[in-house]
Amino acid sequence: MSHDLEAETPDEHADNLVDEKEGGFQGWLAVLGGWCCLFVSFGWITCIGLFQEYYETHQLSNYSHSEVAWIPATETFMMFIGASVGGKIFDSYGPRPLLLGGTLLHVVGLVCVSFSRTYAALFLSQSVCSAMGSAAIMWAGNNAVGTWFKRRRALALGIVSSGSSVGALIGTAVIPTLFRSIGFAWTMRSVAITYLILMIVANLTVTSKVVHKPTRLDMSEFIQPLADPAVFWLAVASFLFFAGVFLPYNFLVIQSRYIGMSQRMAEYTVSILSATSIFGRIVPGWLGDRYGRFNIMILTTFLSVALVLGLWIPAENNLLNILFAAFFGASSGTFVAMVPALVAQVCPDIKKIGVYTGVTYMVICPAVLASQPLAGALISANDGDYTYLQVFCGLAMFVGGIFFVVARAAHGGAGWRKI
Repeated sequence: MSHDLEAETPDEHADNLVDEKEGGFQGWLAVLGGWCCLFVSFGWITCIGLFQEYYETHQLSNYSHSEVAWIPATETFMMFIGASVGGKIFDSYGPRPLLLGGTLLHVVGLVCVSFSRTYAALFLSQSVCSAMGSAAIMWAGNNAVGTWFKRRRALALGIVSSGSSVGALIGTAVIPTLFRSIGFAWTMRSVAITYLILMIVANLTVTSKVVHKPTRLDMSEFIQPLADPAVFWLAVASFLFFAGVFLPYNFLVIQSRYIGMSQRMAEYTVSILSATSIFGRIVPGWLGDRYGRFNIMILTTFLSVALVLGLWIPAENNLLNILFAAFFGASSGTFVAMVPALVAQVCPDIKKIGVYTGVTYMVICPAVLASQPLAGALISANDGDYTYLQVFCGLAMFVGGIFFVVARAAHGGAGWRKI
């Protein structure tokens, strides 16, 4: 079986701007910068479970699970809705304005969080200002790297997205320790300084291969890609999948405390999840380039479903919860690298990658916004037990997996060939 992707996928003429010498020195520099971008953006978002637990026991102890969950839910929503605006800016002007503006908003937002004491202040600084900045940073890095690669795009994006795993691993391991040693305010300021340094590197290294030309804003651009059945069903599948996949990231710490795990051990579950997701970012990307990106996405989606329904629900002791964290991190980590790679695969013109990515994530973001407060409400409805949340998580991803199969068929037809 040949491993030449262009010979086996139906979009063989799509990325004509990427030649056989894809990548090169500048391309791999962009991967380095993109890695930094994902470290400070999606790596930060992956730490949200720590803040759900911390706010419930400190600044926002008088608020319910669902009310507190609106802060990380909106933060994640802003990350994804930013793909539509950021995609249009990227297609017109390239990554530079997104990187500069995103750096300013993200760093200033985190500094403002350090001074926040009320719900409104935390919401505006963390869920709006910082989140807008991290969204601009993430989509600048992802879209720029996508222009440099075709045959090894999933691998390149997998390496880039591993930055989010490392960022989450370090964040979930270090931030709780800093909370206890230097306090909340100085922890947030330390994070802001670290991110500023990494973004200086990103601003110097992230470039795009294509020539960007400013174009008039046309709202039809955000509708037209959905006329393609492959894009439409990919967006639907991602909507359902994302409705479930973030719930363990957000609620695993407090769910671990619920079953009797110590505070520090519960915090380590997210670190374990983040550590194994490094594997889940890179290896499935490499496999996707060889055996089909849709194929690997479908496989890892159903594996994640099996782990939630078969391991997380019956996990009533420390060992099972730790095993779930380790395996779920490896299986679910695929989505950060693979969904952008799938969007690029179904996009007919790499010059429009920003808009196509934006349209897909514009469909996804309502699921991200609603699922976490809904999960908090499910906990309250079940008298503090997490079973309803866990069932919802597994079923949402399961239905999403079915629609990934539909999207695969719409893009490349039936059969077991590499797609």
